[in-house]
Amino acid sequence: MSTESKLKGSTRAYSYHYLKNKIMHLELEPGKKISEKEISEELNVSRTPVREAFMKLAEEELLDIIPQSGSSVSLINLAHVEEGRFIREKIEREIVALACESFDEEYRFRMETNIALQDVCAGRNNVYKLYELDEEFHQILFEGTGKARTWKMLQQLNIHFNRLRLLRLSKDLNWDNIISQHKEIYQLIVNKETSQAVQIMENHLRLAVVEQDFLLEKYPHYFV
Repeated sequence: MSTESKLKGSTRAYSYHYLKNKIMHLELEPGKKISEKEISEELNVSRTPVREAFMKLAEEELLDIIPQSGSSVSLINLAHVEEGRFIREKIEREIVALACESFDEEYRFRMETNIALQDVCAGRNNVYKLYELDEEFHQILFEGTGKARTWKMLQQLNIHFNRLRLLRLSKDLNWDNIISQHKEIYQLIVNKETSQAVQIMENHLRLAVVEQDFLLEKYPHYFV
């Protein structure tokens, strides 16, 4: 691969991750108009990698690109939120049941470390790091049960679900309930208490939509 191709690829990847983080963290709000020209000037890169990043984000349903009208950050689709939650709940119930059957010491240690870091970040109100640790907690479960590819697939299906979660969490700094459930799930896995672990996981994944009506009332322009 030529140096030029490598640079183009890295610039495209940088543009994509930069924009995706801005959208997920609500720095680019749902419905906001954005242009390739503005982003390329902001990042000091050519328009080609930015255009390619726009296309990838459109495929992930994070951008709406309308010919002759321009591009805008997609609204959070509540039907997609529910579909994502439904699929993840059904699969993750089985994942936690598998973990209760067999979960190696390596993954137990990773989970313990993850939970300890959650406590630290909660004390500092570091919302976005807490969100990353929350995601990592669940990813460890999938990896520890030999289902890493399933996790990757779910991430593609859960874009809108995760956007709703981030919106909710950014407006509510009380993580005690979430972290408490993580600790409970971990202990139930260690004790191999399958039925209780499955029930707590189901309750845990439904937390994200508990305040959906509140968010709809407060930010109606964010949703479709």
